[in-house]
This record gives sequence, structure tokens and C-alpha cells, in this order.
Amino acid sequence: MSLRLERMIAMDAAIRSGSYPSVRTFIDRFEVSERTVRLDLAFMRERLNAPLDYDRGRSGYYYTDPTWALPTMFATEGELLAFFLSVELTRRYLGTSFEAPLRKAATALALSLPDNVQLDMTLLAQHYTFQPGATASADPALLVALHEATHDRWPMEISYFTASRGERNQRVIEPYQLYNVRGEWQVIAFDHLRGQFRHFAVSRIEAWKLLKAKRFIRDPDFSSASYLAQGFLAEHGDTPVDVVIWFDEYQARYMRGKQWHPSQRIEEHADGSLTLSFHTGALGEVRRWAMAFGNHAEIKAPASLRDDVAAEAAAMVRRYAGG
Repeated sequence: MSLRLERMIAMDAAIRSGSYPSVRTFIDRFEVSERTVRLDLAFMRERLNAPLDYDRGRSGYYYTDPTWALPTMFATEGELLAFFLSVELTRRYLGTSFEAPLRKAATALALSLPDNVQLDMTLLAQHYTFQPGATASADPALLVALHEATHDRWPMEISYFTASRGERNQRVIEPYQLYNVRGEWQVIAFDHLRGQFRHFAVSRIEAWKLLKAKRFIRDPDFSSASYLAQGFLAEHGDTPVDVVIWFDEYQARYMRGKQWHPSQRIEEHADGSLTLSFHTGALGEVRRWAMAFGNHAEIKAPASLRDDVAAEAAAMVRRYAGG
């Protein structure tokens, strides 16, 4: 992939986040000249028809139509493999002396695989993120196989480890979409074992085989956006409910300008605190996420989630008191 394409993906994600990035933001991020950044912005506006505008009050760029998405583009299978490899390898070696040669080697791999495939640029925009921390590695060959299964509608037989139950089993899945959350790859698929749509951590797929005898038929009523909107971070969840969390003045500084959930609403308070509200069924993930903020956050609703956090906090106090 060209450097411009990489910048397009990152620039689109920054603009879409609502943080109103400026020309200076992109200059510092990509270490390029002002002329290069302005040419990129002009390319997005004139060639990709991006509804790009500049907000003088916030000194940054935004989309006048937030539903606009990067258009579908074509790339070779080698470029796709190079993309997955660059995400995986540079994530592991980001900031070390190995980063630059690994990027160069991944790009060179594109020359050996000439077949064309179609890439959804909106999906890549969600994927192209480097997150530090305890992330799980994914086999790039598996990522390419999942992309092929998704694009060509091949069912896939997998051996999967379910961490919550500590068990392994064989499944046949029909992959619909790959996505990346907190540096880890997930795949949304129809699961024949459960008879419903599920999402699977790619790092826990231990073996796989494409079943090319017969293509599956995509459900025209399924929306990956709706599926993801029902969940929160890496958890899908059950029946969505309204979640309301208050953050004190200190933590509110870090919460503003970030998109935590597609349905989120933020209410500002006079003392500098804020209340974040959104609609999700992934209450287990919300509980773990909210507790990470300690006493700087307080769950207001639903009552069941508030009670769960209170019980967990009490259990932690007992454990530490006994230690």
C-alpha cells in the first residue's frame, strides 16, 4: 500500500473521531510537509468526494456528512497480505529498529501475489490502529483466509478455544466481517453450532480450513454496523439497555472528544464533570471498562449493573483487607 493510502486511512479515522484534527496535527503525526498534508486533503475532497470542511472555532477539519465513508478500492492479494503483516509485525516491533525494515519487507511481498481483490476502505479504517498493551497475536495467513472467506462467501471449519468455558470445539462458520478492537482481530460470523451470529477472537482460532464445495448465502437483513452497535468494545451482549456513567472533573478531561460508542450522548456539568450515556447489551464489558477508572467513575444506570459493580468493589476491599 502506498504511503498516501496509509495516510488516507489514518486521516479519515482522525476526522471521523470528532477531534477536529488540524494540518499541524497531520504534519506532526506523519512527519511530512504542510504541502503534502494539504495535497492529501485536496485529494480526499476532490477525488474521493469527501464532505470535508474546516471549523474555524475548533481550528480543525470535520465531515459535514458523518455517514460518508471511504469508497471501495482495489488492491492485489499481495498488498492485502502486506497490510495484515504490517499491522501484526509493526505492532510487535513498533518503535524498535526492526519497524522500518519490516514495513519494507511487507510491501515487497505484494509483488509476488498478483490476483486482485476488493477492499472495503471503511473496514480498513477501523482496522488500521496500533494499540500498545497485552494484545494477542493473529496469524497473518489466517487473516488472509478469513478475508477470502468473507469476500468469496466460503464457509470455514475452525477449531476454536472458548476462554469463558475453557473448552475447545469444532465449528463451521460463515464469516461476514473482520474488525479490530484494542489491537486484537475479531471476526463476525454465522455460527452453525449455535445457529446465530457470533463473533470470534481470531487469536483463539487454533486450526482452520476453507470449505470451497459450496458458497454460503449472505443474510440480506444482517448489518455488521447494527451488530457492533449492540455491543461494547470486544463484547456483543444481549438485549441492549441504556447505560449511564458519571465521570468526575478529572476523568472528564480524558473522556471528551472520544467516540466510545455509536449511540453515545454526553451531558456536561457546571463543575467540569460529565455524564456519558449509550445503548448496549454488553454489560459485562461495560462493568470491566468502568471499573478501570476507579472512583473517578460512577455507574448511574442500569440499577443491576450498578449493584454488580458495588458487589465487585466490596469483594475487592475484602480481598485486600485480608491480604
